[in-house]
Amino acid sequence: WWEEGQTLGNLDRSKLQLLVLSSAGVGAVLCYLAWRQSPKTIPIGDGWWGAGEKPSTEDKTIHRFVVKTSVEETEDLHRRIDQTRFTDPLEDSRFNYGFNSNYLRRVLSYWRHQFDWEKQVKVINQYPHFKTKIEGIDVHFIHVRPVQKAGQTVLPLMMVHGWPGSFYEFYKIIPLLTKTDSDAVFEVICPSIPGYGYSEAPHKKGFNTLEAARIFHKLMERLGFTEFYVQGGDWGAFITNNMAQMKPECVRGLHLNMVIARTDSLGQLLSLVIGRYLPFLVGFTKEDVRRLYPYMEKNIYDILRESGYLHIQATKPDTAGCGLNDSPVGLAAYILEKFSSWTDLGNRDLEDGGLERKFSLDDLLTNVMIYWTTCSIIPSMRFYKENLKKDFKTRVDRVTSVYVPTGLAAFPDELLHCPSAWAGSRFADVCSFTYMPRGGHFAAFEEPQLMAQDIIQFVEKVESKSHK
Repeated sequence: WWEEGQTLGNLDRSKLQLLVLSSAGVGAVLCYLAWRQSPKTIPIGDGWWGAGEKPSTEDKTIHRFVVKTSVEETEDLHRRIDQTRFTDPLEDSRFNYGFNSNYLRRVLSYWRHQFDWEKQVKVINQYPHFKTKIEGIDVHFIHVRPVQKAGQTVLPLMMVHGWPGSFYEFYKIIPLLTKTDSDAVFEVICPSIPGYGYSEAPHKKGFNTLEAARIFHKLMERLGFTEFYVQGGDWGAFITNNMAQMKPECVRGLHLNMVIARTDSLGQLLSLVIGRYLPFLVGFTKEDVRRLYPYMEKNIYDILRESGYLHIQATKPDTAGCGLNDSPVGLAAYILEKFSSWTDLGNRDLEDGGLERKFSLDDLLTNVMIYWTTCSIIPSMRFYKENLKKDFKTRVDRVTSVYVPTGLAAFPDELLHCPSAWAGSRFADVCSFTYMPRGGHFAAFEEPQLMAQDIIQFVEKVESKSHK
């Protein structure tokens, strides 16, 4: 029935439906066969990231750690801020060329004259900090025990940050998880990825999300946890995915606020062509259509506009990092620009980048100071090169499905949207898929209440299912 010169645009509706259903069916079969043939777990392996050769034994002691500062540290910061050289922005450029220098002057004035780093260090230290040596490097983490009510079950939960964030992103969500009215309450562990903040940077090449996942498994084992939940966004989503793939018997559930699914199957590619016009045929909701289309603008052009940093960091991180490691102002502009556009791409059209709509300058600058005082911007940037220097799509974790119970929180202003219909291509047991009403990339930092509610409802579903 396919005639010469026939196109999708003038194809009879009934024929179009048949074409879509048959093609989607072929795609589904191919996905299913690939799923059946894919490995069920990935090897956990071992590693050594310390300087020099690996010793015969490793100190497994867990030490208390306290963040400290000094007058000299603050004076050096102020001196560098005072010596800033500005370039005037183009007229009406707002945040479309990057961090607008007019607004940058306001941020720097606050940083120089009102921001109190000593006070913020006390805020950071409100939760217990620890360090322990794993595979040759000091791994930093905070460990917050819950306020348990009668009848509540305490569940361990590891939350992993991404770039350019830090463990500090979770400070507002932690009290919402360690004191709840639900049947479950959480014992929260938030590590710093090696090379970020107070975790020591790897001394050798090759440290990627798989290595970080193995180290975090060892951390949880060292803390005495044999089963636990994991949660992540950005790089934290990749790392916690890997943790679920490595030792699914240890991960009771995986919660993500950045949904990573395969998008290269025949069925999925065809669903993009058809989904805007006949979404019901390919399992798209109205919200999926709103978030996905116009496809080229939202999934190609916007990503190209926002991914320049990625190409630099995935190729020559040490070169660009030199300036950021030497200039607190350059570092702040580089990091805070992401908290502007990744929270809402519409912020690029605002004079102040919309930064203070969702965040306080104290919180934003505290995150910057964690990078500045630890000189960790370069090793954090290297994480991109280590993960992207080979074909990312062929890595073992990209061809291995996730079989643990999974909860997915799809925030509307996340950089890329994954429809629920696609989630099954990667996650075999999706217990919860929530179209969040608001929020962007830094979900726990931006919308802690919404994120906590979604984590709790997901865990309740998993726990009730496991007790049946």
